[in-house]
Amino acid sequence: MNIICFCDTDTAIGLRLAGIKDVRIPKLDLSDLMNLWNAVEEESDTIGIILITENLAEHLGQQLKEYRLRNTIPIVIEIPDKKGRKKDHIDYVSYLMKKAVGMDIKK
Repeated sequence: MNIICFCDTDTAIGLRLAGIKDVRIPKLDLSDLMNLWNAVEEESDTIGIILITENLAEHLGQQLKEYRLRNTIPIVIEIPDKKGRKKDHIDYVSYLMKKAVGMDIKK
């Protein structure tokens, strides 16, 4: 299973240094992001985890929500970009843990 990341150029540098090879950097227009996302949906059987910055996830909006409802694998994880975490961020990993274990896990 592969890890794919959708992010800006600054975040991409850090992720490549961390060993993630498939980093996709969409241009500033929404159509390019949608084209990249549709390509990932077609090859989703080889992908285990999709990392996406919160800003790009916000642009995908409803399409990302519907994708999460339809598919359990790959797991889509929103990560902060260089500006930091957004205030209205929903921690999807904690949600998955709670769903799998049946209780909230605290630090």
